[in-house]
Amino acid sequence: MDSRRRSPKPPRPTAVNAGTHPRNDKASSSSSGGEGRGGGAKASDALPLPLYLTNAVFFTLFFSVAYYLLHRWRDKIRTSTPLHVVNLSELAAILSLIASFIYLLGFFGIDFVQSFISRASHYDDAWDDDDADDDVIVPAKFVDADPALCSEEDEEIIQAVLNGDVPSYSLESKLGDCKRAAVIRREWLQRTTGRSLQGLPLEGFDYGSILGQCCESPVGYVQIPVGIAGPLLLDGFEYMVPMATTEGCLVASMNRGCKAILLSGGADSRVYRDGMTRAPVVKFASAVRACDLLCYLENRANFDTLAVVFNRSSRFARLQSIFPSLSGMTLHVRFNCTTGDAMGMNMVSKGVQNVLDYLQNDFPDMEVIGISGNFCSDKKSAAVNWILGRGKSVVCEAVIKEEVIKEVLKTNVSKLVQLQQNKIFVGTAMAGTVGGYNAHASNIVSAIFIATGQDPAQNVESSHCLTNIVSINDGKDIHASITMPCIEVGTIGGGTQLASQSACLNMLGVKGASQGSPGSNSRRLATIIAGSVLAGELSLLSAMAAGDMVKSHMKYNRSSKDISNAAS
Repeated sequence: MDSRRRSPKPPRPTAVNAGTHPRNDKASSSSSGGEGRGGGAKASDALPLPLYLTNAVFFTLFFSVAYYLLHRWRDKIRTSTPLHVVNLSELAAILSLIASFIYLLGFFGIDFVQSFISRASHYDDAWDDDDADDDVIVPAKFVDADPALCSEEDEEIIQAVLNGDVPSYSLESKLGDCKRAAVIRREWLQRTTGRSLQGLPLEGFDYGSILGQCCESPVGYVQIPVGIAGPLLLDGFEYMVPMATTEGCLVASMNRGCKAILLSGGADSRVYRDGMTRAPVVKFASAVRACDLLCYLENRANFDTLAVVFNRSSRFARLQSIFPSLSGMTLHVRFNCTTGDAMGMNMVSKGVQNVLDYLQNDFPDMEVIGISGNFCSDKKSAAVNWILGRGKSVVCEAVIKEEVIKEVLKTNVSKLVQLQQNKIFVGTAMAGTVGGYNAHASNIVSAIFIATGQDPAQNVESSHCLTNIVSINDGKDIHASITMPCIEVGTIGGGTQLASQSACLNMLGVKGASQGSPGSNSRRLATIIAGSVLAGELSLLSAMAAGDMVKSHMKYNRSSKDISNAAS
């Protein structure tokens, strides 16, 4: 439970003012600050003059009477006259000073206070419902209306969302136009928060392609540059690898690693294990009954029956193994199955549900606590994945020749081997990392994941990697290898069907489902990721061994250019 103190809910805009955009000047600030709940006079209404003339009058009055009173008090001090003895002109000056001070305080002071109120409300993540019917204008900095909104009908819908009559998340279903829904939701968000979304792109995206699949309540999309590294010579084929990243030097570094592999004859890879997992947790009234289910699941005679039940969920789902783990009255059961070219989380979950329903017949006292009990283990760094694997388990290797190490990687064999031993093995062991026996595998995995429409959160376990470099051929060459036991990827479903991500998959030749050999496209993508990681590891470790890493990042990953204006 969130125990943070929550500030009261900011009031909704009134029907009269919600559709308009007050100017972000002192008049609008004083207007919102000077009116009470039932309305009233504003500070700027003190004189029937334009605002700038009213301000000039009160500024002049304030400083004039202040100057006059200071001079009068100086004369009284010189003549030893008591300061509290005042004549009519001094009394009028004092009253004028007070009146002008009240005006200036009301005009500028309230605006200053409201700036803090507005800033605090921007960070408040929850509103109470008690004041939902309050009819007061939100004191916020409003932004100009989106030019894409040009009809009175759109304005009426915005008002309905502002008033709470139409939930913003239901706009797609009510309008039947995903782009229009995104435009209206964006405008509603700007008016509600008072914060501009300028710079967040809206045009040029197919919002219908994400409906019910990738993202809810869209208001735009984020631009991430895609760089190309390669050619990566892997298993006799050359690949140009797309990388979506904002880290300078990353693509350039991987390019160097790809060049080293290419000049050395290429790399070889194998998928040695393939299976997505899901692990429900069930509970019994006694530990003995939980143990009975464990024995039932471990009995090979029962596996074939459970596999038939599991495989009914999909044409491609094929149960590979069941691994139960007991903890008192609870049992965590890790199901492992192949999923074709899909990453397969939904597929395996459906199969697991079928098995649980079937087991309920023989174990009616079994209580299903959750379809996932974290023994899977999804989107978390876990030893069970490191040991048993999850998704595609891949090994990739290459022999890098001595002349390539010197001319391309700018280092030598002994330095590379020494760094690898002390950094990758000793340093990681001292840190107690699970699956972190590498230099920067996550950098490569994340960039390719984003470019090809994978789930970025699964980078956590997909980046588990062991990098090994040993000297061979009498210390002249090196044998470099990486072992990645849980690369979780798919070439269909999720974000892979989006236009940009689909284009990147097509570039690699692994777009969609393989018709001739189901699962071969996703396995090939996993090997490409492994080969890319090998290239990245070689380049970064060489840069560190040669002492060039800091210099390279200062050159490519830091910029003195101010490109904010160009970007906007």
